[in-house]
Amino acid sequence: MKNILYILLVLFSTVTFAQNDLLFEQGNALYNDGKYAQAIEKYNAILKTKHHSEELYFNLANAHYKLNNIAPSIYYYEKALQLAPDDQDVKNNLAYAKNMTLDAIDVIPQAGFSKLVKNFTDIMSFDNWAKLAVLSVIIFVLLFLVYYFTYSTTKKRLAFISSNLFLFIAVISLVVAFHKYNIHLKDKSAIVFAQETVIKSEPNNRSSEVFRLHQGTKVQILDTINQWKKIKLSDGKTGWIQNVDIKEL
Repeated sequence: MKNILYILLVLFSTVTFAQNDLLFEQGNALYNDGKYAQAIEKYNAILKTKHHSEELYFNLANAHYKLNNIAPSIYYYEKALQLAPDDQDVKNNLAYAKNMTLDAIDVIPQAGFSKLVKNFTDIMSFDNWAKLAVLSVIIFVLLFLVYYFTYSTTKKRLAFISSNLFLFIAVISLVVAFHKYNIHLKDKSAIVFAQETVIKSEPNNRSSEVFRLHQGTKVQILDTINQWKKIKLSDGKTGWIQNVDIKEL
């Protein structure tokens, strides 16, 4: 019985992948023909199957950008960037899309040690730091074996120094990887989808207005109470926004 279920699952997955590939090709063809709305329908059909990929989000964002759909284009570029944080094409297109937003929000610059740590950890993505840690451990083990089995004093000294160097790199890489992973877990970003929304001082309509935001602005979610979310901007401002006005990344 288990074997039959497994076979059915494999067949279903194969059919789904084939259908998604066909939808993706159809969406790309429609996009190339300038039929952006129809292309979006094809891409969204793929998303309904719970299939996610950088290429899908990137093409979907491009189609929305062509239609001047500010919030969806930024949202899907951000989704693509989550899967491929080092992709320069995604970064460039995201920058173009952000130029269409109305809200000019400053970014609080980091200084001192925190800036140094951020610049160092941003050299690579979490995945690459983790890969470097694994590679360094493997090289450390190989060099340690050379140190253990060789009889030459010069080779022993060289192997000992090199092995300790790669052990140090492995430890640093692992620490940085976990640091970036924790940052990723704490990152609760969202994009404003309402054309214009009023940010309140408290989570109710009777409270005073703090400021206003427009579609496409990226915010950080700090808290949730009923149908309201407390948000924070890159310039440090905070306030409460209704759930329906934003879409979480």
